[in-house]
Amino acid sequence: MYRYGHYGAALAGYSPLGAVALALGFETAAVGGAVVAVGLAMVPDWDQKVPGIAHRGPTHTVAFASVVAAVLAVASAAIAWASPELGPLVAMGAGLYLGAVGGVTILSHIAADALTPMGVKPFGDGERYSFDVCRADSTLGNYGLLALGVLVAALAYAFGAAVNGLLGL
Repeated sequence: MYRYGHYGAALAGYSPLGAVALALGFETAAVGGAVVAVGLAMVPDWDQKVPGIAHRGPTHTVAFASVVAAVLAVASAAIAWASPELGPLVAMGAGLYLGAVGGVTILSHIAADALTPMGVKPFGDGERYSFDVCRADSTLGNYGLLALGVLVAALAYAFGAAVNGLLGL
């Protein structure tokens, strides 16, 4: 898939996390997580700019998603920990949340690429997975995925806000 398709996939993948954050009263984290997800949506395709790394190779694996999640978790926890007004629980929460956002975003990228005939090898074992739904350059496929992501994000926001209202947080 191309950029807009991956943005949509990132929003769709992230939306359940955002809904939970919003339901618990963390509106800034919910919106910030969406921004981070869209910002990370194209990271696996950086492989196209690095000589010697095959496209849809190591950066399109579950292992890479785990590395991105771990790096984001540690970095965000360290930044929060260094802030004197935030305590260790906030630092741990920030680390877990942003780690989850990073991991889900990379996995959503892999899932979107699995929609194409080229497919992906997400486990690094040589086994290719493809749903062969549309070509990566499909205008309909990419904008359809973007529309789906925006719709899922809007529904998740409405759900999270409604639950938050019921809980009175």
